[in-house]
Amino acid sequence: MTEPFVPELRSRRPWVIEEMIASQPSMIEAMGAEAVREAVASVARLVVAAAQAGQPIVVSGCGTSEHGAMAVAVQLRLALQQAGSPAHTVRIRQAFEAWLEPQTGGVHIGVSHEGETAATNAAMEHAAATGARVAAITAKRESRAAGLADVTIVTPQHDRSWCHTIGYLSPILAGALLAHEIVGAQPPILGLAETARQALELRDEAAELGGRLARAADMLVVGSGVDAIAARELALKVREGARLRATGYPLETILHGHLAAAEATDALVVILTEPAPRPARLTRTKQVLMAAREIGMATAVVAEARLAAELENDGLASAGSLPLPPGQQGAAAALVASAVGLQLLTVGLAAARGTNPDRIRREEEPYARAAAAAESAGLTG
Repeated sequence: MTEPFVPELRSRRPWVIEEMIASQPSMIEAMGAEAVREAVASVARLVVAAAQAGQPIVVSGCGTSEHGAMAVAVQLRLALQQAGSPAHTVRIRQAFEAWLEPQTGGVHIGVSHEGETAATNAAMEHAAATGARVAAITAKRESRAAGLADVTIVTPQHDRSWCHTIGYLSPILAGALLAHEIVGAQPPILGLAETARQALELRDEAAELGGRLARAADMLVVGSGVDAIAARELALKVREGARLRATGYPLETILHGHLAAAEATDALVVILTEPAPRPARLTRTKQVLMAAREIGMATAVVAEARLAAELENDGLASAGSLPLPPGQQGAAAALVASAVGLQLLTVGLAAARGTNPDRIRREEEPYARAAAAAESAGLTG
């Protein structure tokens, strides 16, 4: 087991999270290293063999790593479909639930940035005990997760902030590499790095939008398809980094009862990264924004630039928008663009609210004790 890592606690900006966000294009390029590609090829072979045998392919994680696992799973499904292999056995599972009810056989991919998350490691261990081949995606080669895995994809950079940004983007990139390996295509590493660089140019816009949203009593974040993953991750970042109540929902879900508790003091943020979304998705997005507008909520859009302009011109983004570069390279590019955008927005919100995101409040004694209490006994039973 590696020694516990504690982020530096700074008295003023730049916070560590800002340096992590800025370093992501270089991290993406480093994902093209030979050692990473070799591990990816090994995991891809396991996935394809399990799919063709109709065996379960489970991807698990906790917190930000669970959202990264979701991104891995969706890219695996799309790649297997494109390659003509069965994709129906690919599942995303919260690691604790996967530990309680382990799969039988197949492949289990555990996502854990530090490699020491108890629930994720327990899920991997139990999957191996029931006959599964186990893989890990982690930044720590000398970690418990890596020790449990048959194959480990070691991502090239450790996140030095507990408000994880690198820790979210790394498994997204691992999923992209796996997907391209499965379909026999060259991974668009340079293109994805450029997408991240273009998104980083939105720092000022994100700061302004964060300032306009910072006084919301509650934030509801919605998205469809891969944007539903980004919605969950933004809600988590806002809670732990800006200490603002926030919840992520699938787009349609928000219209089925959740707005009943919303007030005019709340905010709705919509994520829409596809440059040419299905007409039903765009129409439903507009209807969600119109519903929030009727309540009097502040509305904001984190979207591909053309769509952001369209929704603003329709009067559906009262707080403004964050115009992302287009996701022309498919799911991976959309996930990369939204990742950087939501991270910059989190920094903008944290700055406006006067919070330091890096230790997710564990520099305060009650929250340090809460973390210690939650981790005191490990997993038993």
